[in-house]
Amino acid sequence: MEGRLRSPTGRYGGKSAQERKAERRSRFLDAALQLFGDTPGYRGTTVAALSEAAGLSTRQFYEEFRTLEDVLAALHLQVNDWAEQAVLAGAAAIGDAPIAERAAAIFRAYAAHVTADPRRVRITFVEIIGVSPRLEEQRLARRSRWVDLICAEARAAADRGEAAPRDYRLAATAFIGSVNGLLHDWSAGWVAATLDEVVEELVRQLLSMLRPVGWEAA
Repeated sequence: MEGRLRSPTGRYGGKSAQERKAERRSRFLDAALQLFGDTPGYRGTTVAALSEAAGLSTRQFYEEFRTLEDVLAALHLQVNDWAEQAVLAGAAAIGDAPIAERAAAIFRAYAAHVTADPRRVRITFVEIIGVSPRLEEQRLARRSRWVDLICAEARAAADRGEAAPRDYRLAATAFIGSVNGLLHDWSAGWVAATLDEVVEELVRQLLSMLRPVGWEAA
């Protein structure tokens, strides 16, 4: 289809066209979280099925999106934004605590948020994989933001003398892979541990990365 259909303008039912558009988009994303994140999954969902689940028409779908891939892309970004907001709130709440306490707060906030809804886990770690080069680029770009966060925490810890001063990007990239893999496996029931134990393991891994054998605090 050549571009989106034009949406009506003006007020209707007490809502502006922009408000109605935002509401429709939210309903489509809510329905996508259910269908893509559970059954039948992204690859088993049609535009008609998504529109029906959202309580909207296919015409309204094409007023908001071009393809189902656009919906998955928007949903993936939304799920990551939610997790990022949870992490930033957790980091702000702990303040200028030592790195071990900050790391625990950050990972606890991230893990609690992501695993609170198995559909978010599936969107983040399963459905987004292998869809298209465009979505793979988006997935890597969002993962890079998590790498940046870890690097920023590592640099701040090094400045405080709590960690070895070095370039942490390579180590942080490897570590984020460990975080994602462990949380996915835990959520799938493949790891016999509590969520607190998972967080404790992640904190131990991060601290061992920041404080290698032989390094001593100044």
